[in-house]
Amino acid sequence: MRTFMEEYNYWLESDVVDSATKEELRSIADNKDEIEGRFKAMLSFGTAGLRGTMKAGIANMNVYTVRYATQGLANLIIEKGGQIGGNSEEGNGVAIAYDSRNNSALFAKEAAAVLAANGIKSYLFDALRPTPELSFAVRETGSLAGINITASHNPKEYNGYKAYWADGAQLGPEHADVVSAEIAKIDIFKDVRTMDFDKALEEGLVEMLGEEMDETYLAKVMETSITRKYIDQVGKEMKIVFTPFHGAGYRLVPEILRRQGYGAIIPVEEQMVPDGNFPTVKSPNPENTEGFALAIEYAKKNGAELVIGVDPDSDRCGAVVKNGDEYKVLSGNQIACLMLDYIITARREEGTMPENPFACKSIVSTVMANRICEMNNVKMFEVLTGFKFIGEKIKQYHETGEYSFIFGFEESIGFLGGTYARDKDAVFAAMMMAEVGCYYKAKGMSVYEGLQSLYKKYGYYIEKTESTVFGGYDAKERMDAVMARIRSDQPEDLGLPIREIRDYQAGVPGFTKSNVLFYYLDDGCAVAIRPSGTEPKIKTYVMAQGDSTEKAADNLSLIRSKVESVLEA
Repeated sequence: MRTFMEEYNYWLESDVVDSATKEELRSIADNKDEIEGRFKAMLSFGTAGLRGTMKAGIANMNVYTVRYATQGLANLIIEKGGQIGGNSEEGNGVAIAYDSRNNSALFAKEAAAVLAANGIKSYLFDALRPTPELSFAVRETGSLAGINITASHNPKEYNGYKAYWADGAQLGPEHADVVSAEIAKIDIFKDVRTMDFDKALEEGLVEMLGEEMDETYLAKVMETSITRKYIDQVGKEMKIVFTPFHGAGYRLVPEILRRQGYGAIIPVEEQMVPDGNFPTVKSPNPENTEGFALAIEYAKKNGAELVIGVDPDSDRCGAVVKNGDEYKVLSGNQIACLMLDYIITARREEGTMPENPFACKSIVSTVMANRICEMNNVKMFEVLTGFKFIGEKIKQYHETGEYSFIFGFEESIGFLGGTYARDKDAVFAAMMMAEVGCYYKAKGMSVYEGLQSLYKKYGYYIEKTESTVFGGYDAKERMDAVMARIRSDQPEDLGLPIREIRDYQAGVPGFTKSNVLFYYLDDGCAVAIRPSGTEPKIKTYVMAQGDSTEKAADNLSLIRSKVESVLEA
């Protein structure tokens, strides 16, 4: 095991490392803290793959760490027989996609070159594509695995590497652990095989995917549309502002809305051009209100009823709705409840509700969805955070036939309504949100008024997700210390009396162990505390409810104040 200084010098002395990277490393020669931050430990390969800032060093995203991770994945694929001429029954080869981030196309080609050198065929998209299309393409091509180069909604300095398995879901813990172990066994330069990309393409080791896959994917997404009844009534006249935040949704989201029959799609022109620098937003995250500033200007100018925004890899979808002269940014929980209630109601109207329907959500997402399912005789399953766990439930019941999937979601604006993919899909979500808009417009209501009607029917719920950010190269250690302190000195209350504590790290029946603390409180309220799996932050989820909007808001305020003091203690 090399020290961080030894690793730094190893990179400087390697014949594999290019001159530009060495020049970057020489520029930090006098900054020991920076060297330690970049070379103390390899960028962690978790169940979400890799994610980090784009710099030289083993703790960052660069050509060499991408190759390194791909060699670890290649070793797993070969072990499972997924190489050319292999004997895997699950699949052969790897599907690869990428988003609009700086270096995404380069990293995708580097991954394909490593796979080719290991005798593994890859199916590489010819341009940026939505993440859910990659999930779909894994199964459509019969691949054993998938790679997506993206950092989702992170700031422009970041990029990432998501790995998928044959079922189209992100790599599960058992496979991710194998990849991590393989990476740990090999040398980042000496043991990584690669070859010229153009040669790999010429020899058929890389096959390009294009519009034919788009058409197959779009057809599957459109099959999840519930009914044309409301679209035919008001779809032509409903004004929808759309922004892809300079990302991969720039083409397929407007296309599916056009095919569904919407006649007034208004693109935010400045944000329709793919650009990894995201020049018009501080952060390309449709969860953040400020990200929609330009889109809301467009909506006000055009009198639009609905604003739809998708993140740079087009797997997450946010929405803004008109309420009188104002525009309200909806939370992921609110969008999910609108979609879930509409899917149930419209399916029953159309007679297309399957037998034994089920929905699925993460444990940190609103319990209002549980209430909607309970009152409509739909089974709700709860899983840990990470859409791969929803994907596992879809796969499980698709195979057993015991239940039929109708909707899955995470509060972080991730939604899916079909079994064609095993990851959240903003193309589906944009289509479904527009359909929800038509449903309420045909009834003479705004979407915001529709949401208020759901609160009257199902109860009053308010949720708030907040993050405590940790800076510096030792961020993970300090985050772990905070979680350990809370566990050793559990609070007596969290604004309201605590009824039950679930520590998912200690083990909860039916769940994989995970670093999550969950508190059930009086009044049906709850709090979850967990470190982010992709960013240096501890996230807290406050879920409040009451017999009125005011009571729910009061409970939210009480809980948030106490949670803040617990984190800062």
